[in-house]
Amino acid sequence: RPVYYGAMDVDLSPLGEAEARAAAQYLQQFDVDLVVCSPLSRAVFGAEEVLALQAKLLENNGDLLQMDGLKELDRGSWCGKTKDEIGSEMMARFDACDESATPEGGESYPFLKKRVLKARDEVLKRLEFGQSAVIVSHLQVTRSILSDALGIPTEEMAGLNVATASVTCIDYDSAGTQTVRFQSFKPDVGLETSKDGAN
Repeated sequence: RPVYYGAMDVDLSPLGEAEARAAAQYLQQFDVDLVVCSPLSRAVFGAEEVLALQAKLLENNGDLLQMDGLKELDRGSWCGKTKDEIGSEMMARFDACDESATPEGGESYPFLKKRVLKARDEVLKRLEFGQSAVIVSHLQVTRSILSDALGIPTEEMAGLNVATASVTCIDYDSAGTQTVRFQSFKPDVGLETSKDGAN
C-alpha cells in the first residue's frame, strides 16, 4: 500500500539498499571532498555507502555531515495516507503551491525549498573552489535543488522526474552560475525496477 511518509524515519527496503550501493559504486570514480546527508536513516545508509568507497576521505578520517535542512518534505497529517485518500484535487492544489492546501503539521513546497537551499548554501560555504560534495537526501530535496539550478518555478518542480537512488550533478562557480551536468542518472546494474508510489 503506497502511502506518503515524507519526513518519517522509514528504513530502505532491500531493493532500496541495493540501489543505494549501486549509486555509491558509481560515485566511487569521483574525487569527493565532503559527504552530506539528511539525518533520516534511509539517507544515512546511502551516505555511509558513499563514504565507505571514498579512499581520500577515509585516509583523512572524513565523516558524514548530517543536516536537518536536508530532511524530506514533512507531509504532516498526510503521513500514512494514500494519494486517493488525500484526493487528487487537494494534491493538485498542494503541487501548485496553494498554501491553504498544506496539510496540518506539514510543510509547503515554498517552505521546503527555502530550508533546502539554505542547507545547500551552507554546504557550498564548506567547499573551496574545485572541491566537490555528495548530498544524499530525498526526492523533494533533490527537486528543490534541481529546480533552482534549472530556473524552474517552485510551483512546477513537482513535475521533475527524479528516480530513486539516482545521481544528479550540478556545478557551481564563484559567480553563482549553476550548471546541471546530468540529472536523475541511475546506474544500470541489473536490479528490478523500483516502484515509489508515494513520497
